[in-house]
Amino acid sequence: MAVTIKDVARQAQVSVASVSRALNGHSNVTDETRQRILRVAEALRYVPHGAARSLITRRTQTIGALLPDLHGEFFSELIRGIDLAARARGLHLLVSSSHGDASEAAAALRAMQGRVDGLLVMSPHVDADSLRHNLPDGLPLVLLSTPMRGHHFVALNVDNYGGAFAMVRHLVGCGHRRIALIAGPQHNFDAAERLRGYRAAMAKFSPKAPAQVLRGDFTEESGYRAGRQLLELKARPEAVFAANDIMAAGCLFALREAGVRVPQDIALAGFDDIPIAHFVSPPLTTVRVRIADFGARALNRLAMVIDDASGEQKSVELLDTELVVRQSCGVHRAEAPVAAGR
Repeated sequence: MAVTIKDVARQAQVSVASVSRALNGHSNVTDETRQRILRVAEALRYVPHGAARSLITRRTQTIGALLPDLHGEFFSELIRGIDLAARARGLHLLVSSSHGDASEAAAALRAMQGRVDGLLVMSPHVDADSLRHNLPDGLPLVLLSTPMRGHHFVALNVDNYGGAFAMVRHLVGCGHRRIALIAGPQHNFDAAERLRGYRAAMAKFSPKAPAQVLRGDFTEESGYRAGRQLLELKARPEAVFAANDIMAAGCLFALREAGVRVPQDIALAGFDDIPIAHFVSPPLTTVRVRIADFGARALNRLAMVIDDASGEQKSVELLDTELVVRQSCGVHRAEAPVAAGR
């Protein structure tokens, strides 16, 4: 039989209410009584009943996270950052994925109801209407990588535009004029902002060179296909900027397979600075997103929203990026993170 709160109260010779107050950290229990209760609870290996506690506190001590995918280094780093911050606050994490499908996203949102105290949402299939239709009013939310703005939402975005703009500026500064972009998937906010930054920087720093955009989907396979397409062009670009590091790695494989040297023949750069970027050969110049920090900041922001009964925690926060210069762009110097800026 599992040990109950009544067993703890009986052995500690106090009321059930006193045990509850002591275990929940309330101040209206003397230190001597609290210590006695804690010793008895530990000796009996008493584990508080989560469902019963949530009825009293109206908290599940659980945070939900809806992400577009759970595969790859970006999402593993993001989840790691969220989970570390959650554990530091004594919270648990419930993670689900929309798998690139609007109906899956809606089903995942509905499944979170009643199970979480707040929700982190990163999904290209979630808009204001879907949130309103699939979640109860008043559930604390923080949106990640979203175009939604205004006083109704709390959001945390990466400065994708500024990072892409800074990368093109850097590549032009290295002497490259014809710079191709392997873009991310359509209807993806991060990809759209990186494309916008690329076009703006090309127009400003290399206006005589045509923008070359090849479609990708943030996978290594799409980067490989784009690399093969680049090899078939009559006028090859001098540099390739992939909208994420995974596509840059796929492109690098295609170039090396064809005997094209990086950076001697074509310079290459990526975005995100996932761990593999440092270990490919040559090491990849990229735009650093502190991914784990992004997750941790999102979780801490959500905790603030949960604790703020006034509902005034409504704003959009932008996470800065850094330019990380390695050998793949043709500049042979040590890794040097620089704030991307605009």
